[in-house]
Amino acid sequence: MPTPDFVLSLRERIGHDPLWLPGVTAVVFNAEGQVLLGRRADNGRWTLITGMLDPGEEPGPGALREVEEETGVRAEIVHLIHVGSHGPVTFPNEDVCSFLNVAFSCRYVEGTARVNDDESTDVGWYGLDALPTLSERHRMLIDLALTADGVPAFQR
Repeated sequence: MPTPDFVLSLRERIGHDPLWLPGVTAVVFNAEGQVLLGRRADNGRWTLITGMLDPGEEPGPGALREVEEETGVRAEIVHLIHVGSHGPVTFPNEDVCSFLNVAFSCRYVEGTARVNDDESTDVGWYGLDALPTLSERHRMLIDLALTADGVPAFQR
């Protein structure tokens, strides 16, 4: 899904000025212990599956929606693993955003991982010993997902 309509409407009013937005991240593992990753179309970086919540959307269902929209994979939430802020991020179009991000560890349910929208150029399952270059934040979220016990991490 491209930039949500509510963000486009805000951008018409404020241009590229910073926005504070709700985001979600899904750390999805399959039965083989591989993690689902996507290569972003806007900057070419490999990432966990992320997205923005729609107005009024709950974080859990929103994260699962993003996984299916971007990869064709259906997943289920296992644990809430992290709540924190991320940004500011300057996108290639010069929009600036910071995110209140809610991250979940998830389990694969069904579907074939594929590029399922225009946000990614590649999607796939990766073994933990063969990960492409990821941000420090995404590596931290994978580590949290691997040790999740139902108590989310957050800055105290």
